[in-house]
Amino acid sequence: MPSSDRTSSIPTTAVPGGGASLPDELPDGPVSSTTSIDPRHAATRRVYGAESFAIVQRLRIAVVGVGGVGSWAVEALVRSGVGHVTMIDHDDVDTSNINRQLLALDSTVGQSKVDTLAARALDINPACDIDAVDDFLAEKNLEPLLLRNFDVVIDAIDSIRFKAAMIAFCRRHKLPIITTGGAGGRIDPLAVSVADLSQTRHDALAARVRARLRADYGFSRNPKRRFGIECVHSSEQPVYPTASGGVSHARPGVPGARLDCDRGYGSLGFVTGTFGFVAASRAIRKGLQRRTGLRAAD
Repeated sequence: MPSSDRTSSIPTTAVPGGGASLPDELPDGPVSSTTSIDPRHAATRRVYGAESFAIVQRLRIAVVGVGGVGSWAVEALVRSGVGHVTMIDHDDVDTSNINRQLLALDSTVGQSKVDTLAARALDINPACDIDAVDDFLAEKNLEPLLLRNFDVVIDAIDSIRFKAAMIAFCRRHKLPIITTGGAGGRIDPLAVSVADLSQTRHDALAARVRARLRADYGFSRNPKRRFGIECVHSSEQPVYPTASGGVSHARPGVPGARLDCDRGYGSLGFVTGTFGFVAASRAIRKGLQRRTGLRAAD
């Protein structure tokens, strides 16, 4: 990885230690302020400062699911200079993805999502170590896919079962994870925010994941007790399609109805993209905190 100057650090309060081992520790001592830097990262470095950006360039972040949310998260991580990005997904690009997924174009329909996004990522930042894993994450492969010295994992899948399994696994192994709630049916990107997974509102996906974590993985049932898991979510009430072709805030009352990409929630790229960008920003922030043992003020 290219080296960077070290002239400042992120602020302030100490955070407790622990967790999985950290790879690629930074060398001791300052780096000269005259050290050359790739111009593609110069503006990013001027935001983080030389020392913190040098850490960003050594971060190892995994993104599980590279669809409407995850593809934008990968884009933001790579453009921000993150040194290693693993992307995990076993889906191909479909025409129905074009309205919201960064990698979806007429020219990429039918191609592997991770391979398509990996090629784009390397075109943005050739120095980034990209690992494209063409596989679905499930209970059986959590360990080989996630215990790979990552600083942070971003959960951008929509399976309740596997989201819960991944979150519980990461917490058990003290591996920081940023999870994402439901972006479908939302219109207002300004309603997107970050809260503890135990505290989200108007998010059916997050609520069902909470219930699963409490029922199957022993997470606290006390509504006042936090899980310690950051969730990117929207406080906006979603809209649902109606049989007449309109939309309504009333959830369809059809037994067994599925709210999936094809027949349920609609989606907007500027909302799913906001979810992905916020998740990426929180992942970098958490990675910096973990590497330095410091916590920036919220």
